[in-house]
Amino acid sequence: MTKTPHPDSSNITVNCAVITVSDTRTSETDRSGNLIKELLLDAGHAVAAYAILKDEPTQIQEQMLSLGNRPDLQALIFNGGTGIAPRDTTYDAIERKLEKTLPGFGELFRWLSYQEIGSRAIASRAVAGVYKNKLVFSVPGSTNAVKLAVEKLILPELVHLVTQLGSTSTGH
Repeated sequence: MTKTPHPDSSNITVNCAVITVSDTRTSETDRSGNLIKELLLDAGHAVAAYAILKDEPTQIQEQMLSLGNRPDLQALIFNGGTGIAPRDTTYDAIERKLEKTLPGFGELFRWLSYQEIGSRAIASRAVAGVYKNKLVFSVPGSTNAVKLAVEKLILPELVHLVTQLGSTSTGH
């Protein structure tokens, strides 16, 4: 179980968008996107938007802009396209749009990944930050990486970080 350094209000529901970046996945085969949605819902949060995009920087940035303009959303969680292969462009598309970065997210993600997969963790370009007063997380697309990121890093800090941005809403 992940330790929470301080108690957060349990009556806050964070409205999230889940975006899978993949050239091959469909809503039926998107195990990682579906896992993110399931983990968020199980934790009492809401999934207000879901999309699957091709790994094209323009599409990723257009989606980020569109979701960034939605007043009902507080967090955007992207999965996929964070490696170094030629088609992995998610990091590049997202990182340059972030207004503030959370370097600790990527650092901790790679440290936790290293404990599971060893030195291959260096290839991950997981990143998080703030865009248009919304939290943005970008994690690898593997189901194990998604589970690690959401359970160990995103869920334990989601309410706290959203509260820091001043963009919370009361839950159900």
